[in-house]
Amino acid sequence: MPATTGSLSTPDGVRLAYRDHAPGQKPAARTLLLLHGLAGHMGEWDGLLPPLLADGHRLVTYDARGHGASTRRPADMSRAACVRDAVTVIQSLGPTVRAQAPLTLVGQSLGGHTAFLAAAAHPELIHSLILIEAGPGAPDPTLPAHIAAWMDSWPVPFNSPAQTADFFGHTSWSHNLERRPDGWHPRADRTTMLAAIEELAEKSYDAEWAATTCPTLVVRGAQGTMPAADAARMPTSRAPGTRTDLAVIEDAGHDVHLDQPHRLHAAMAGFLNSLALSDS
Repeated sequence: MPATTGSLSTPDGVRLAYRDHAPGQKPAARTLLLLHGLAGHMGEWDGLLPPLLADGHRLVTYDARGHGASTRRPADMSRAACVRDAVTVIQSLGPTVRAQAPLTLVGQSLGGHTAFLAAAAHPELIHSLILIEAGPGAPDPTLPAHIAAWMDSWPVPFNSPAQTADFFGHTSWSHNLERRPDGWHPRADRTTMLAAIEELAEKSYDAEWAATTCPTLVVRGAQGTMPAADAARMPTSRAPGTRTDLAVIEDAGHDVHLDQPHRLHAAMAGFLNSLALSDS
């Protein structure tokens, strides 16, 4: 079934481009709101959409502020602003829909960080979490320099979308470009991307993670950037009895959803099916 596309306006005037994918069957078993990572876009989830739709879920994706087809250079790229954006999208679904199809936030990397912050701030809106290569971590003063060096290594402009896909290793990157007179440019502004991760260099989010109470699946790529020790600590950092499952996807790096979408779907489906059983 074709997706409904559109845009939403946030309280501070940022435009968020979104897509709403309805399953073939009615009503939806669950609503999944999928949040991409830094310098990404909502099209990164395309490989997971068919099996998740076949499972009967409603799927909503959107370009985060500063990304993709959303407002490119918003004044505020704070973590709090990104949480408010997620809440804006959630509230657009309507209270009846959320009640009939429990809401699971699925987030990769920075999107996963946004997801658990939203769950901590608004537990009444969110039924469960799937965090992919994402967690509270620890303040990393080297992160801005690392991201800056990564972006500076891009051979921009690219000659073609195919060259972009070859450079980044995934065709998803070729779908997040704009053509300018001198060639193809990723739709990611360096200054905006650095602003997006500025707080991660200096602030701890352990308290926010500890405050979450919903069932959570934490997924790590076997060759990803999330330390195994960080993932192992996450279940013990929450209130006793709070469900936190851990999964490792083999042959996957940080972009688990792009490297191994089928294996990731299997892990997600197992978790979501278990929730359906426990809720019944």
